[in-house]
Amino acid sequence: MAHAHHQTDTHTVDFQVDPVVLELGQRFVDAGHELSLVGGPVRDLFLGRASPDLDFTTDATPDQTVALIKGWADNFWEIGRAFGTIGMRKAGFQIEITTYRAEAYDPESRKPVVAFGSSLTDDLLRRDFTINAMALRLPALELVDPFGGVRDLHASTLATPGSPQASFSDDPLRMMRAARFAAQLGVSVRADVREAMTAMAERIKIISAERVRDELVKLICADRPRTGVDLLVETGLAEYVLPEVSALRLESDEHHRHKDVYQHSLQVLEQAAALESGPDGPVPGPDFVLRFAALMHDVGKPATRRFEPGGAVSFRHHDMVGAKLTAKRMKALRFDNDTIKAVARLVELHMRFYGYGEAGWSDSAVRRYVTDAGPLLQRLHRLTRSDVTTRNQRKADRLSFAYDDLEARIAALQEQESLDAVRPDLDGGQIMAILGLKPGPVVGRAYKFLLEERMEHGPLEAAVAEAKLHAWWAEQPEAAAVDVPPTEES
Repeated sequence: MAHAHHQTDTHTVDFQVDPVVLELGQRFVDAGHELSLVGGPVRDLFLGRASPDLDFTTDATPDQTVALIKGWADNFWEIGRAFGTIGMRKAGFQIEITTYRAEAYDPESRKPVVAFGSSLTDDLLRRDFTINAMALRLPALELVDPFGGVRDLHASTLATPGSPQASFSDDPLRMMRAARFAAQLGVSVRADVREAMTAMAERIKIISAERVRDELVKLICADRPRTGVDLLVETGLAEYVLPEVSALRLESDEHHRHKDVYQHSLQVLEQAAALESGPDGPVPGPDFVLRFAALMHDVGKPATRRFEPGGAVSFRHHDMVGAKLTAKRMKALRFDNDTIKAVARLVELHMRFYGYGEAGWSDSAVRRYVTDAGPLLQRLHRLTRSDVTTRNQRKADRLSFAYDDLEARIAALQEQESLDAVRPDLDGGQIMAILGLKPGPVVGRAYKFLLEERMEHGPLEAAVAEAKLHAWWAEQPEAAAVDVPPTEES
């Protein structure tokens, strides 16, 4: 490993760089070119984190880069060539080398066009934030930091190399990235950056839904998702990317008869993230489905809020309404169907448990809870527990004990009968044989009837199930049209 000492105002940084990096730098310098490690990997060196992906920048053209790495790299690809980027693999590292960019406009449209430059400083100026606009010149390992990235990293501040307006005009997605870095790195966003995000929020509309979604997922799965979401809402970006969350800031009525739904939702998000399991547990963190359901679980409240006589506030069916709103938003953000279904289902089921503490449930109600949650049961457990943000300790304890009790009931029932796959006591083939039916909707109805029986009463002996099926069939209008084969005399 190579070491470089770099004196900043207060710190000597001891860089440890893989030999592959130095070897690559030497190849370029020997050919009369510049090469620098740039952006995220340099930031991560200061943070003491290792980057599996290495980004470099050079004054060499893409053609010259290819000539220098051919035969040295394990393999390489030219997909990003039009943007000046050549990708490669070497010794387990994924490497991208991009030719310096310069600011250039198409005079017809004032839109930036790709233009290659010859200056590292100009290239760094065009990057999103100062902490990502540092470079390490190779192979000398000399730090190039014209915009105070080291200073901002030490101060834990997010600032832009040029004006924030210029940075965000270049790519409005950078406004989302600001919120994502706040959530991932715990940096605070400098006032001028926050002001530009607020003033330019609407520009996010020109970015594709897929790019917005990918940033949102990174933000939600970060260490401090609450910080990131709060920044999106406060700057007005959420009005365009997650309007349902902005809408949670219901104006409190003057008597404060109901708690702030927005702050509650952020707290539930934090609490749900804290309940994720380790990599071998049932819900390995970070789990996007659980976290996003936690954030969205109450989005149906604004549309269902009613002030009742006597001063109470109600939100009837906010779970159903919220599930629909969540699915609609996720569709607009181009999430895949499985993720949409999972998150919407959790939102739909998040209130189900509240009937348990008051009335106690029959075994069939517990079975139904498990069946309806299906593979989401472990996430639903965590979402429901996280949904308690009351400062009233007695109430919180009561809900917690009730949920402990429900989980114990579920465990007992699951032992008693492998509940994960609740199936009727007779399958479709047996139903058709017993009733002499051909495949069709009637068989489906019979199957559904037996499934309900199974829910209510648990497993039945085959003979009992058959008797119940005959009794059900006798009441069906189709029965008259079908001759049931006589049961054989023994």
